[in-house]
Amino acid sequence: MKTIFDLKTVKGNTNAKVEAELSRTGGLLRLAPCWVPRSFLQPGMRLKLHPDDLYALEAHRDGIDERWFASTTEAANEGRLPDQGLSYVVVGRERFTLRKAVEDCGAVLVGREIWKGYERWPVYSKFFDNMGPIPLHLHQNAEQAQKVGQEGKPEGYSFPPQHNRVGDHFPYTFFGLEPGTTKQQERCCLENWNRGDNGILDLSKAYRLKPGSGCLVPPCVLHAPGSLCRYEPQWGSDVFGMYQSLVEGRFVPWDLVVKDVPKAHHRDLDYLVNQLGWEGNTDPWFKDHHYLERQAVEDTAQEGWIDRWVVYGRIKGVQYFTAKELTSQPGVNCMIRDQEAYGLIRVQGTGRINGQPLHSPTLIRFHELTGDEYFCCEEGARNGVKFENTSQTEPLVCLRYFGPEVNLDAPEIGTRPR
Repeated sequence: MKTIFDLKTVKGNTNAKVEAELSRTGGLLRLAPCWVPRSFLQPGMRLKLHPDDLYALEAHRDGIDERWFASTTEAANEGRLPDQGLSYVVVGRERFTLRKAVEDCGAVLVGREIWKGYERWPVYSKFFDNMGPIPLHLHQNAEQAQKVGQEGKPEGYSFPPQHNRVGDHFPYTFFGLEPGTTKQQERCCLENWNRGDNGILDLSKAYRLKPGSGCLVPPCVLHAPGSLCRYEPQWGSDVFGMYQSLVEGRFVPWDLVVKDVPKAHHRDLDYLVNQLGWEGNTDPWFKDHHYLERQAVEDTAQEGWIDRWVVYGRIKGVQYFTAKELTSQPGVNCMIRDQEAYGLIRVQGTGRINGQPLHSPTLIRFHELTGDEYFCCEEGARNGVKFENTSQTEPLVCLRYFGPEVNLDAPEIGTRPR
């Protein structure tokens, strides 16, 4: 078994190595799995991580219930390892972070427009897999996050069937607040933080989760994700604020309410209430404005493959990210062309991508290298990537996510699936 410890870490400039690898693979960089733990949560055990490795970082750093994809964003975990959240590129017997590769290679990797606008890869995606619900919380918007030197965080959800054969403890998500909820009611919930359950879920509404569907979550909207495993394209930030004091009997410390709030406002309940986007949280047509169904990009099912939009839509007119799901039937090959760079994870089947292996063990050890994750550069995406399903018995299914404003042909929320 080849592990990440078998690789030499490159500390110098990576430009020559990256360009040589892109030339060899037709625009692809192979990525090692990036595992991330979270506090106060219980792993849902659907990430394919070996059960013996759920606490590979030791119990005091909590259980692993996330895998991040093509990430140049650090995880905001207390006491974390220095590179936690950062994806590693694997070239031969060497490794280096995708962040370093992007810094050294710029537009060659992420594309001209994204590099011009951000000078980095500004998004990432992940699987979030928890046994039960997580506390009702929000992600700050750009203006709020800037006050603590961070960036705001919109995010999207898709619930891949391959990782949701069971729903675990609570496959329902609370979103927003009931229309008519007042700021004073919300303030009372914060006042009651240390009295056990602060009652905030009484003000919210739960929606049943369905594998294959998804939703778009703007900043400042309260949500308590349920226990389906989620594929989450999102902005490259890890800001949040918890608003539920007790979840499944576990107390949420006040530090997680104000983690990304200026110190001067750590006890300012009015400031915390006003972080909420009130119109968005109390929207009486919340589901209509956020719910996503998979939609075919083109009618190609007769050819033995189909590409579908799984995350799409705009937040206040901005397309922050999009995601697609490619499914090819046993023995079928297809050439897929996209406009811009993307991160890819294979979720089912066995095959090849531009001749490179596309597979994963049934159970992945914490330090094991897989062949299921790649980053595709802009030129490679535009020239086309060849997907080959080498299985004779099951489909090959891959998810890929994209950066901001690159898929202008993506559907809008509320359009009818084909």
